[in-house]
Amino acid sequence: MKKLLFILLLAPILASAQEIAFLKYHGGGDWYANPTSLPNLAKYCNRTIGTNLKTKAGTVEPGSPDLFSYPFIHMTGHGNVVFSDAEVLNLRNYLLSGGFLHADDNYGMDDYIRREIKRIFPDKDLVEIPASHAIFQKPFAFPAGIPKIHEHDGKRPQAFGIFVENRLVLLYTFETDLGDGWEDQEVHNDPNEVREKALKMGANIVNYVFKN
Repeated sequence: MKKLLFILLLAPILASAQEIAFLKYHGGGDWYANPTSLPNLAKYCNRTIGTNLKTKAGTVEPGSPDLFSYPFIHMTGHGNVVFSDAEVLNLRNYLLSGGFLHADDNYGMDDYIRREIKRIFPDKDLVEIPASHAIFQKPFAFPAGIPKIHEHDGKRPQAFGIFVENRLVLLYTFETDLGDGWEDQEVHNDPNEVREKALKMGANIVNYVFKN
């Protein structure tokens, strides 16, 4: 019965248009930190890798049934993240049903998001994703793994994941600031090559979600 329920929940994900959304979480963190990031990423992917993403990104709360309408959910911020028990369950069901969550630390959310990820998957540990993983291989090659976009603490960028039956269902990017690199150029005044690097890595994530 539970498996049948997951299949029914997954149906809107499989049937929907190629939509992506920001996760509007609670706890005080600024979930809205990079408003131009997903629209720019969608436009880039449509132009370079042949996707058909809606360029107006949605906004969805972690406890909403609408979560299942989006194959790809992105969250970012600088501060606290708190999921209720009902939201934890909804997120777990979403990810087990074929959904994908990308959490991008915008510097300041690390301790909080790790705590909440552990609540979603108490029996799994975040593992560092090796540079050999498909998400770093195509359509753009990142032989060293996740790129550094903005420098803050002098730490190396890392990509962590939760895997379910060898499928990456949750990607957590740390000390890289990908979302900032996806924003309008005038927001951070990044050089073109830096924005291009961030967008290419974003395209690899989208490619993994929609084309694998």
